[in-house]
Amino acid sequence: MTKKYGNLFVFVIITAAFISGGHACKKQVAETDESWEMDSRSYQLGVIAAFSEIVAIGVKKLALSAPLTPEEMDRLLPDAERIAKENGASIYLEKDFLVTDLFPEDITEGKYVLLIYINTVKDEYFALKSQKEDLIATGQYQGEARTSIARQMGRLLSYPETQIEKMLTKD
Repeated sequence: MTKKYGNLFVFVIITAAFISGGHACKKQVAETDESWEMDSRSYQLGVIAAFSEIVAIGVKKLALSAPLTPEEMDRLLPDAERIAKENGASIYLEKDFLVTDLFPEDITEGKYVLLIYINTVKDEYFALKSQKEDLIATGQYQGEARTSIARQMGRLLSYPETQIEKMLTKD
């Protein structure tokens, strides 16, 4: 199988896993009646491979790995770096993820996240993080300023405006 088709296969499997809430990871092996389950590490590396490819070709500006404990991330990082590079993307280990109103804070508390990006997108992420810190330091991280940070993060993640709005208005 060529790299092109191998990457496409990974992308299709990961997309199916996301759509089905992970249930697509249980498959029947075509040649036998044996079933198999994908282990968590392989699944996370597949996600990183798929996101690396779609970031590298410009479908998304920034993608994120799942939030993982420092120990889980330590075991994953060497292969994640290799996979991202093979797919034309870069990764950065973020130990203090930018929390906005898009996601509950407890999702990343005590966990690490990989930023998957190309070019200067990492710089844009850190500029946004710095902007939030400045707003907090001056007591202005509220109302429209707070919402603006969340919207900018959503745009970095290439979310459609309708999805950003939906995420911001959820109860």
